[in-house]
Amino acid sequence: MSIAVAHSDSAEGRAALLAAAAEADLRRTDLLVLHVSDSDEPTLPPAVTDALRARIESVLADGGAPKVVWRLHTAGRGHNVAGALIDLVAETGAEMLVLGSRRRSATGKFLLGSTVQRVLLDCPVPVLAVKAGEDR
Repeated sequence: MSIAVAHSDSAEGRAALLAAAAEADLRRTDLLVLHVSDSDEPTLPPAVTDALRARIESVLADGGAPKVVWRLHTAGRGHNVAGALIDLVAETGAEMLVLGSRRRSATGKFLLGSTVQRVLLDCPVPVLAVKAGEDR
């Protein structure tokens, strides 16, 4: 089994990536980095994939993450980021999903909905929600 992490280029996404690497190291398993693109296309061009890999390696190295074996999985989102993440979790057979979360007001949650909330409710495996620290 593997630990999956929802990748985003944000403070919350970086915090989630580091937490997921630590969790994968603790469980002695590999790390699956799930990236949902803005496109409806299921695969990304090689140049985009290479840039993603470089950013992920940089975050892991700069954050002092343990050395873990990791793989990148991508999907197009269509109009449903949460659904795309849940599908990737199911397809990869991950045992846990780690994702970054940011603070939102109660009104914002009510009016706009939340990808994190939808994933928490619908994901078939345990979800670890990570907030970025003040210093990140």
